Amino acid sequence: MKLFQNFKQKSPQQRFLFVLGLLFLGLYVFLGVTLFVWKSMPVEIPYTRRIILGVILIVYAAFRFVRLQQVDQ
Repeated sequence: MKLFQNFKQKSPQQRFLFVLGLLFLGLYVFLGVTLFVWKSMPVEIPYTRRIILGVILIVYAAFRFVRLQQVDQ
């Protein structure tokens, strides 16, 4: 398991930033999916704009995931 070996070799600061990056990655995906699913939001945003914003958030999360993988190697 090369990934686990790399995780052990990192400094505490690098491990913290890696975990923080994973946390925000999950947050962006969660927000994007929430915009798709939540029908009666307290803020009035048209459904088509919520879909667009959700797609942008998920694409940004994918971009962050690729960047996180590049830094990890």
